[in-house]
Amino acid sequence: MDHGKHQAPAEYEAGEGCLTTLIRIPVRIVVLVVVLPVRMVWDALVVTARAVDRTLLRPLGRALTWLYESVLTPVGHALLWLAAAVFVRPWVALWRYVVVPAARYGLVAPVVWLYEAVLTPVGHGLRWLYRELLAPAGRGIRRAVGWVLTVLVVLPVTGLWRYVLVPLGLGAAWLVEHLAVRPLGWLYREVLTPLGHGIAWLLDKLARGIVAAGAGLWAAVVWLLANLLLAPVRWLYRRVLAPVGREIAAAIGVAWQVAGYISRAVGRAIAWLAWHLVGAPVTWAYRTVCTPVGHFLRDRIWAPARRAAVETGRAARSALRSAGETVRRARRDAWRALVGGAREPEPREPGSPLARRLGGTQQTTTVPSAAPEPEISSPGAQKAGWG
Repeated sequence: MDHGKHQAPAEYEAGEGCLTTLIRIPVRIVVLVVVLPVRMVWDALVVTARAVDRTLLRPLGRALTWLYESVLTPVGHALLWLAAAVFVRPWVALWRYVVVPAARYGLVAPVVWLYEAVLTPVGHGLRWLYRELLAPAGRGIRRAVGWVLTVLVVLPVTGLWRYVLVPLGLGAAWLVEHLAVRPLGWLYREVLTPLGHGIAWLLDKLARGIVAAGAGLWAAVVWLLANLLLAPVRWLYRRVLAPVGREIAAAIGVAWQVAGYISRAVGRAIAWLAWHLVGAPVTWAYRTVCTPVGHFLRDRIWAPARRAAVETGRAARSALRSAGETVRRARRDAWRALVGGAREPEPREPGSPLARRLGGTQQTTTVPSAAPEPEISSPGAQKAGWG
């Protein structure tokens, strides 16, 4: 590797000079001024689209998916089952159990029986009658008719053709050949054929001359177009339009990147200002004011109020349950006082045989892990005023 040789830059192109470099910088500045608003608007649209996708479209998509899977799909299955039960299954049952048996046993079976038991023997009999009687009689009649036609028609026509028309035709053919065919053939060979060959040769030479003249004219037109139009256009494209286009494309690319850097810097500045002017105060207020106030309201007001409401509800339900039991018992006592009858056993809590009861035999047996049942006075004791 020769380190002494000078290597050109990677982006160097032949023909570039000081003038190209001097023109390139103003062009890129102008393009940057034009492209910067477009890039900032593009970045704003991208940020807005991402925010809309994150905050609106994705939740909406999940909601629509849940709606489809949890609501529309079961409803669709139910409607499909209902439609099948109302419209499809009755027609299928009608076809399977009514139409098919009716057609099979009411139409097909009689037709098959008629074909096998009636039409097939009749057809066999007719075929035997034709083969044994009508066919021999037809052959005899055909032979007799053929002999009569031969004697009355064919033989007279054959004699007329052979002995009258053929001799007359031979004489007429000799006259036509010597009076018309041979003179016309001589005229075609000796006059019309040489005349046609001359006309064809003349037309061929004329066509070749026209083709040669057209080829020369086309070559001249092509040469003129190539030297007077295509060469200047090619030079203009190679020397002017292609460099200008490359410079404009490169300027647009560089301006787009620089505009992206500027747009991101402006966005970061706006985000910094928004955070320090709005986000940080709101966060401080939420952490230092709203959160302690919310915890105080939750722990000192909401939780005791909820517990008091729960206890109040339990007491109210217990009171209502006791009042309902008292009303039912009073209604039963009033009904027995009016109508009479055996006293129904009052409902009470299920007891264990291991618990102690007043007015009965006391059981002193104690079972481990069995809690003693509370003492409950008997109905007779309650009526007497003991309970």
